[in-house]
Amino acid sequence: MSVPWEEYFQLILEEKLLAEKPPVHEDGYINHATQLLEKKREMVEMEEALQAKKEEFQVKMSALKQRREALDQKEDALKESMVRFDKFLKDTEAKKSRALRRAEEGRQTASQKEAEAAALKEELKGLIQRKEQLEQQLHKYRPFAQYLEQVVAQSEQFEEIPELMARFSGLSETRAILTEHEQALHKAVEDARAELLKLVEEKNDEILHQNNHVADLQVRLEEVRTQALQWESKWVHIQNTAAQKTLLLGQIKMAALNLFQIVCKQKKEVPALAVEDTEEQLEQVWAPKAPDAPKCISQALEVPLSHYLLCASICK
Repeated sequence: MSVPWEEYFQLILEEKLLAEKPPVHEDGYINHATQLLEKKREMVEMEEALQAKKEEFQVKMSALKQRREALDQKEDALKESMVRFDKFLKDTEAKKSRALRRAEEGRQTASQKEAEAAALKEELKGLIQRKEQLEQQLHKYRPFAQYLEQVVAQSEQFEEIPELMARFSGLSETRAILTEHEQALHKAVEDARAELLKLVEEKNDEILHQNNHVADLQVRLEEVRTQALQWESKWVHIQNTAAQKTLLLGQIKMAALNLFQIVCKQKKEVPALAVEDTEEQLEQVWAPKAPDAPKCISQALEVPLSHYLLCASICK
């Protein structure tokens, strides 16, 4: 940490003043002017000493500055040399890595070349075997080639064997296409047949279900018909019974009307009731004034007495 010059000189001056003690004089013998001169002399001495210290300090500071500059130069040179050394190490490492990589690539290339050479040898061996097989097939199919040559020679449509082979290939492809189309049609027919059989089975199941339902409905119809016959017979019985009751009621009403008219005739009164008012007519007939009227009236009419009593009980 550097100290400013003013503070440094101030510290030096204070140390100097503290270190040097003024001489002891007797106050009686030294006057005021002498003291001033002494102080002035001391001040001059202190300034000279301070100037000397300042110059010495400047010299030291210059030396320190030069030394610092030299150290900075050395440090820069050292840094530069370190940078160059690092660069040299990096270049060396890079060269070493490149050399190793090139060596590895060379080994891999050599291995690859060896593998390719072995594969080419195997391929050449296979090609040789294939050539021998083709030569055998050529020797085997040579009669067919001669036959094709004879066919082309005798044919007017084809001039060379490739034309004949192309026509044969076209016919073969057409046959394959037709065969595939036929197979597709056959598959479609089989699918349609299977779908038809499925539909027939479903319809048969549905018809069987409907037949069972019809049978159930027929059974239900027979039951309903039986019940209808029973109810019809009951209805006929009810109608017959109602007709008999209606006839009996008409006879009773006629008997009551006749009785009423006979009673009115015996009483020598004019009938004042309506013809349909049977209940009131019976009330008039069953009066206490004529206790023997029912008997005589029953004998006078062709209506049984039981009908009259029944009519009277109904009206009551």
